[in-house]
Amino acid sequence: MWVTKRLGVLISMVLLGLVPAGAAYSAVAQPTPSGTPSTALSAQDKQFLQSIHQVNLAEIATGNLAQQKGTNQEVKSLGARFVTDHTQLDQRVQSVASAGKLTLPNKVTSEQQAVMNQLQNVSGADFDAQWVTAQLTAHSQAMQIVQAELTQGSDPGAKQVAQQAAPVLQAHHNALVALAQSLGVPIPGGVTVTPSPGVSSGTPAPRGTTTTPGPTIS
Repeated sequence: MWVTKRLGVLISMVLLGLVPAGAAYSAVAQPTPSGTPSTALSAQDKQFLQSIHQVNLAEIATGNLAQQKGTNQEVKSLGARFVTDHTQLDQRVQSVASAGKLTLPNKVTSEQQAVMNQLQNVSGADFDAQWVTAQLTAHSQAMQIVQAELTQGSDPGAKQVAQQAAPVLQAHHNALVALAQSLGVPIPGGVTVTPSPGVSSGTPAPRGTTTTPGPTIS
């Protein structure tokens, strides 16, 4: 009898101990509404997030390179600005990718790596000129990636990232065009991105470039 009563007490204690642990586990395991994507990531959304993430990785790396090897002060300053802006953009990219359970690449593309390798092999004024040319091309490509998401994407989170990135990339491109003109560097053909409504790029568009109001995202 004593053994039976003691066993009953022990079982009760175990059960009482499990209740708060189970409740705490349930509370932790339940996803929060803010961390759950409202729609599944489409193939376009996934491609955008992965591509723009690699753009950010490359821009951070080449931005640091500009600060280390640039001889023109504006090249150094733009490099620092690109590092800051693309780091902030990538934080948003990673947040949306995590919510959508999307694995992002951990390195740049082979083409981006080739550009970085080339910049490592030049110095002085040659570095400045090649860096500006490479950045103009890279930002034009990034703007095309963003534009595709704005027009073809479906996930609100991914499209918001694109909308936030558009004016930043346009401002970078405008600054690069102005710098190329001052250095006498040829400007490769590029595109412009439609910035978010009511958001200024912060840099007036140089002659020959245009910006138009972008689509609203519900």
